[in-house]
Amino acid sequence: MRASTTDKTTHPALIFWIVAGWVGYCLLPWYMVEDGLWSFEWLFGGYPFDADYAPAAFLIGQGEKIWLAPLLIPLTLPILVLGRVKSDPLYSGILILSGALGFGWLIAQGFSIGIRGFNYDWLASLFGDIRLRQFGMGYGAMICASAFLFLLTQGIAARGAINGDVFVVSAIGGVITIVTAFVFFPIAKMLFAAFVTEDGAYSISVFFAKFFDDRLWGLGCLWGARCGAAWNSLFLAIMVGFITTALGLAFALVVTRSGFRYKRALRALTVLPIITPPFVIGLALILLFGLSGTVTQYFAELFGMQPTRWLYGMPGVLIAQTLAFTPIAFLVLIGVVEGVSPSMEEAAQTLRANRWQTFKTVSLPLMRPGLANAFLLGFIESMADFGNPLVLGGNFDVLSTEIFFAIVGAQYDQGRAAVLAIVLLFFTLSAFYAQRMWLGKKSYTTVTGKGDSGVHPLMPNGLAIPVMIVALGWALFTAAVYAMIIYGSVVELWGVNNSLTFKHYVTAFSVRFEEEGIRWTGAAWDSFWTTITIAAIAAPLTAAVGLVTAYLLTRQSFAGKNAFEFGTMLSFAIPGTVIGVSYILAFNVPPIEITGTGVILVISFIFRNMPVGVRAGIASMSQLDRSLDESSLTLGANSWQTFRRIILPLLRPAILAALVYSFVRAMTAISAVIFLVSAEYDMATSYIIGRVENNDYGLAIAYSTTLIFVMLAAVGLLQLLVGRVQIGRRMSQSRTTSQEEPT
Repeated sequence: MRASTTDKTTHPALIFWIVAGWVGYCLLPWYMVEDGLWSFEWLFGGYPFDADYAPAAFLIGQGEKIWLAPLLIPLTLPILVLGRVKSDPLYSGILILSGALGFGWLIAQGFSIGIRGFNYDWLASLFGDIRLRQFGMGYGAMICASAFLFLLTQGIAARGAINGDVFVVSAIGGVITIVTAFVFFPIAKMLFAAFVTEDGAYSISVFFAKFFDDRLWGLGCLWGARCGAAWNSLFLAIMVGFITTALGLAFALVVTRSGFRYKRALRALTVLPIITPPFVIGLALILLFGLSGTVTQYFAELFGMQPTRWLYGMPGVLIAQTLAFTPIAFLVLIGVVEGVSPSMEEAAQTLRANRWQTFKTVSLPLMRPGLANAFLLGFIESMADFGNPLVLGGNFDVLSTEIFFAIVGAQYDQGRAAVLAIVLLFFTLSAFYAQRMWLGKKSYTTVTGKGDSGVHPLMPNGLAIPVMIVALGWALFTAAVYAMIIYGSVVELWGVNNSLTFKHYVTAFSVRFEEEGIRWTGAAWDSFWTTITIAAIAAPLTAAVGLVTAYLLTRQSFAGKNAFEFGTMLSFAIPGTVIGVSYILAFNVPPIEITGTGVILVISFIFRNMPVGVRAGIASMSQLDRSLDESSLTLGANSWQTFRRIILPLLRPAILAALVYSFVRAMTAISAVIFLVSAEYDMATSYIIGRVENNDYGLAIAYSTTLIFVMLAAVGLLQLLVGRVQIGRRMSQSRTTSQEEPT
């Protein structure tokens, strides 16, 4: 019986990964080159015979690193399936064997052999000391590992998993692998410290002694003392989640459901706090509301009151976090509010429902996925925030700052830091499951494959007035905070000598034109260009991983899906300080030895910010009817073509949210970055912190102000490149009218 055309093994991906595996093994440096992943100087430095740059095949030929020789077997096996049909059991069997054997051997030798030979005594006693240092994986090992992984997924797909869909199985396998490597592995290495005793042994009693510490769970605030850090963090996160969701919805409604004339300016203003280093907002609030702040002194003189330190503690942290995290809720909700089908709202009005009834019974219930995701992100962000509580917390202890002081303070107690991280993770998971229970299994689909000619109705007057007051009031407050930031960058000495000057900008960003070309002489240029480069690399990778993950979670069913979703949110739930320390512990030694390189910064940003892309994608994809996918598949497109040509164009708000958030967070992150920067790869925020520690506030504020304007330009460019999704055929009555006017 002849095999069908679709059953033959001419799949280009199979040939690609077979070739890629051999290229990685025979042509590319197997280990990490000294100059870093981005450098290609190895091509001119003794390649391929120099042991530092040699591919695995050349190393084996020279009698070194003989433990890499067994990889030749799984590299050769896939060649045997060329020409076989996919229904042949040998086809899937050989691919699964090859992938599992090769990937498993890479992991085994990677963790067994370290910088001093064997990592385990029993291996040394069995095989003897090898005295050969193994470096971290380089180009060759990375590509070879990828080849084995995707040969394995193709074999699993050939067995009929998820209807034999190679793209979906490969996407699941790829995301699981990178999340395991760069989220679960470093966090697990960090959390194991919670059970470690002083002599290096493991003990459950040590964990419970630290877990039930009164400093963590005390309720002294009920009778005038101080509450534990766990309760403080929980109450603060709940308030921040509700307030930021409400404000984000208010801004989204003003932009999409009102006749407000300055929507673009309002939209830009809501994004401002997210593109600002968090400690800068804290400093601006101190300048306004601190003991000697402008507003505090004004009202003290006006009413004859004694100025107080009311800002330091929960009120100040709450205000700062609301300023910082409202844009996250707005970025998630704007796509959801725009995505509600206009025809459904018009249908309700046709049935004699007024605008308030339409909003309450039709529009608002369809926004529930966005509201739930916005609250969850605000809750998690508040839990993980480090900069604002550090600047404004005072005696108000929260989990993130307690973890920081447990790691870098005089006590240096990694076990306590790990216990605090576990408590924080418990709160985050509780919020995650509460969100799932609130959403339930209801359908929120509003976008089908049919055209929609409706126009979104305006908000009812009873809602529009308070929404406009709240949104515009908060916008004015945000503008005042940023006016103080800009003012602080052009004064001689903040709070002492307020004469205007541009010397801080000149010191940081001076440029000299010479015969050889432009010379960047400013003190901040090195960290600035490094930050731009790292953020530009991390942003599209973050968006890609996040949206592919969202597609898998909303469109596919597979075993372990809940654990898969939990893994994608884990890095977001852990404070950046823990992420930074765990990355140092995990990636300072082979097999992934990337500490001190730009790669570790890119990876930390990808997996720290990926959940925003995931949640934004889930919120938007919840409104896309599955019949869109089914129609595309019925017409002969595969899953990859459906995702690329049907799903992605309808996810522009989610893509924009992921790109904007990941780019600006890479530009402004501090808690994890402070542990991961090096002399060669210094980021803008770590440079600014250094200026603050040296009391050079003017230069620090000037640098921060420059970053704000750079990121505003980047956000505008991303908006232009990504565009916006248009559900209805008619955007607005005014636009229709303008199009009908003669030219």
